Amino acid sequence: MRDLFARLAAREVDALAGWRAGEYVRHGALLARVRAWAALGRRTGPGPVALYHEDSLEFAAALVGAWLAGKTVWLPADVLPATCAALAGNVDAFWGEFPADYAPQSPSAAGDAEWRAPAPDFPALVVFTSGTTGTPVPIPKRFSQLTSELEALETQFGAALGDAAVVSTVSHQHIYGLLFRVLWPLAAGRPVHAARHEYPETLAPALAARPAVLLASPAHLKRLPDHLDWRGAAANLRAVFSSGGMLDAAAAHHAGALLGQAPIEVYGSSETGGIAWRRRTATAADGWTPLPGVAWKRGEDGLLAVRSEPAGGDDWLVLADRVDDQEGGRFVLRGRADRIVKIEEKRISLDAIEAGLLAGGLAREARVLACPDDGHGRQVLAAFVVPSDAGRAVLNEGGRTALNAHLRAQLASGLEAVALPRRWRYLDALPVDARGKTTAAQLLALLAPPVRPRQPAVRVLERDEARVLLELTVPSDLLYFDGHFCVAPVLPGVVQVDWAIRYGTAYLGRAGSFAGMQALKFQQMIRPEQPVRLELSRDAARCSLAFRYFSEAGAHASGRILFGPDQPC
Repeated sequence: MRDLFARLAAREVDALAGWRAGEYVRHGALLARVRAWAALGRRTGPGPVALYHEDSLEFAAALVGAWLAGKTVWLPADVLPATCAALAGNVDAFWGEFPADYAPQSPSAAGDAEWRAPAPDFPALVVFTSGTTGTPVPIPKRFSQLTSELEALETQFGAALGDAAVVSTVSHQHIYGLLFRVLWPLAAGRPVHAARHEYPETLAPALAARPAVLLASPAHLKRLPDHLDWRGAAANLRAVFSSGGMLDAAAAHHAGALLGQAPIEVYGSSETGGIAWRRRTATAADGWTPLPGVAWKRGEDGLLAVRSEPAGGDDWLVLADRVDDQEGGRFVLRGRADRIVKIEEKRISLDAIEAGLLAGGLAREARVLACPDDGHGRQVLAAFVVPSDAGRAVLNEGGRTALNAHLRAQLASGLEAVALPRRWRYLDALPVDARGKTTAAQLLALLAPPVRPRQPAVRVLERDEARVLLELTVPSDLLYFDGHFCVAPVLPGVVQVDWAIRYGTAYLGRAGSFAGMQALKFQQMIRPEQPVRLELSRDAARCSLAFRYFSEAGAHASGRILFGPDQPC
């Protein structure tokens, strides 16, 4: 596997590289794209490039082409505005499917390139941590770190996989998908599906078509629907891999029952690469077996330390995971040490609170995070809960207050009051990204107050140079209804005047600075979701704008707005 480039060069051009939209892609066509990307790389200067492409085969060609051109590749997880803005200061070019603002590049013609493998210490990649516990952090990777991990994977699992096709539900824009969906198949000569299967309805027939390997995440495996026909998949699957998070026992058994075999869970991180694996069955223990070439030990503080070539070489790398020894050279994970937070000077384990929420049977999934308490300048805990059927029944009968009370009482028996969550969100499912991960940023975004509308829905009915007739429908959640009044929401008069000025400017042109009002009358209230008409008439000679709100119920408000004579009317 360390001779990745030699293997690519020696493979027959008619060999199958994979499938795109149901069509065969041959190895010769893949190599042609590699050379085209390499030619682009030689034209774009010496600096690193950012690469994002949903198609695994085209992504593979761009990645290898960049390395042939001597370029370090930055690998973002997405192309969101904040991600692209952060990349812009670190790369010279954007390759693939980035927003147009970043002038993304793709080769327009074939090229030629000297076929020379990168040196082992070549700075091949910069990947990012997942962001599950905070802001994603860039992690540089040497070429030898990647190829040594491929060697370990093939040594451990290669014989069972044979030449099976690689089918994936996870993105290759992170280290797990990159290794398992792109680099390992390239090195071993296994064909890949260019597209990611996001939905089980397309996944089941893809797995049933031929001998296959499934790459998945815990989020995908635990949601496999049992009403689909998985018998063809179970007959063809050589292995099911899961990574990117912990797969709970119930989900492992559920996936194993549908797919015919228990998933192989791979434990690791962006910093360390793969560390260990396990395959849980009804009789197997929860222990993790180190991958070939990985040494581990339990430190004095109970934290896991690993040493391997993918993790960087000869130094021990201490992780935030607590472990216990197990017989046979395996270890058991006991939670993360970095999930200890301080609330009012008390050390609190987020893992312990999550376990407490799950223990009572009202929650199917739970995540707890520390967050600011709006307006008070202190830190509190927020709980994000997917209710079980029992929890959903409590929620339906008594609402959020009832379920909050049940869960807080459940936790109170083992936690101090300060450790109880203050903010609660009940979800149908935890949000996941393309990697199948639930990040802290995704969850905390759910705490943000919804953006309340400040304007009505507007439809133009009639319009000429001096007059416009509009139909306005005021949304029930309009911000300006708050506090006006407590008995029934009413559109404030000052808002009606403001809208008359706003829409008069928008449809009849700017009239100058505000100078006063005349003949202002409010006859009937305007209520939520009540369609009303707004007639606006500009009198240039008098520098005024007349407005009139009316509906089938009659007149609502009217008046004349005056503008300064020193301004154009």
